[in-house]
Amino acid sequence: MNEWMVGPLEYYACHGVMTDPKENGFLFEGLSNEVSALCQIAQGVLIHLHWADRLGVKLSEQRKKEANFRQVAERLRGIWKMSDQPLTVSRPLEKRQVGTCRDFSVMLCAMLRHQHVPSRARCGFATYFLPGRYEDHWICEYWDADQKRWVMVDPQLDEFQRQVLQIKFDPRDVPPNHFLPAGRAWQLCRMGQADPDHFGIFDMHGMWFIRGNLLRDMASLNKVEMLPWDNWGLIRKKEEALSAGDMALLDRVTALTLAGNDIFQEMHSTYKSDPRLRVPRH
Repeated sequence: MNEWMVGPLEYYACHGVMTDPKENGFLFEGLSNEVSALCQIAQGVLIHLHWADRLGVKLSEQRKKEANFRQVAERLRGIWKMSDQPLTVSRPLEKRQVGTCRDFSVMLCAMLRHQHVPSRARCGFATYFLPGRYEDHWICEYWDADQKRWVMVDPQLDEFQRQVLQIKFDPRDVPPNHFLPAGRAWQLCRMGQADPDHFGIFDMHGMWFIRGNLLRDMASLNKVEMLPWDNWGLIRKKEEALSAGDMALLDRVTALTLAGNDIFQEMHSTYKSDPRLRVPRH
């Protein structure tokens, strides 16, 4: 597929380097096309790095390293090695592969793309983990052809987490005020309408953190879904080292990541042409 010749829906309906299951694509064959069922599959084969303790699972340091798997193909190899059951068979908690919110979202994205459903992982901030805070988070969007809109889904929120967090909304259609793409966070803080120190995770927060998520969201919109701690290009710059040109570019990236489908080609070409944004080969 020549990516320069296709529209956004066709582009997001095909695998990228991170979501391609490669030789393990057989595990995706015959799966339901219902988003709720696919979320349950992701929840049945993955366990969140930071929720394992609450579920009574003590992870070894070796197991925690599974959160560093970037590609779905690598994840599927590990999942199949631990249990050669179909993905529809929910694994015992201790036999679920360790990941983060990014991995639940990318796994759902991969299953949807395998069925040629336009989908994309988004990096940003959620309001439903801690009161008054915008927590670092990833969700998945898929294109609803009937409603002609991108629907936000949080595949991480299983029944246990929904009860603990007292989630009142449907995780299969997250309301816009509950998840902010990183560009929206950047925009609000740049306009003085939100405090950058309320955006982040643990003891990490501020405009530098929002900038990192903005660049990860831009890469993800170009089907390069990086890990939450991956750094490159403009993410690595110290705040005081950012030039006026860098800030202008970040503001432009914000506008491009928040725009509709009609701006897709401009968004894609901007990412591809600027090494400050583009994920390097290594």
